Amino acid sequence: MNSDSDLQIAGDILEVQHLLQPAREHPVTVAEFAGLARSVAADRARWEPLVRYDATTRWYHRLGTGPGYELWLLSWVPGQGSGHHDHGRSSGVLTVLDGRLTERTGHATRSLAPGAQRIFAPGYVHEVVNDSLEPAVSLHIYYPGLTEMPMHAAQCASVRPDAVTA
Repeated sequence: MNSDSDLQIAGDILEVQHLLQPAREHPVTVAEFAGLARSVAADRARWEPLVRYDATTRWYHRLGTGPGYELWLLSWVPGQGSGHHDHGRSSGVLTVLDGRLTERTGHATRSLAPGAQRIFAPGYVHEVVNDSLEPAVSLHIYYPGLTEMPMHAAQCASVRPDAVTA
């Protein structure tokens, strides 16, 4: 036995073809959607030239689509927010690309810095807002593609300001 590990690989692992997964063209698992978001975030040249800031309304741009999913780029000037909403039957991945956002739910308030990701299931109610003094940019992936965004009465008033989590 090896003192560092009980697992040892003999020979070339790449020769064991039945253990290798072929690369997928499109994501199908939560981890793959989160990975796609991280990949887009890392490719600043892909999204940064498209960003616009609008003081009157949140700006958004559909960055791409795949089988059953959509990628959206959103900008947030200071003070802009989404209101309390869910995403209908869609699941999603929210990734902060630039700036800082705050996510509020009925249970917690989270500060989201660049690179932060939130993965949510259908029916998850939250509010996203730019509470900072600088603009922010985020990427949103929805599966299936977003067809509704029902608004909800504010349910986050019970969250104490000192209950902020990172």
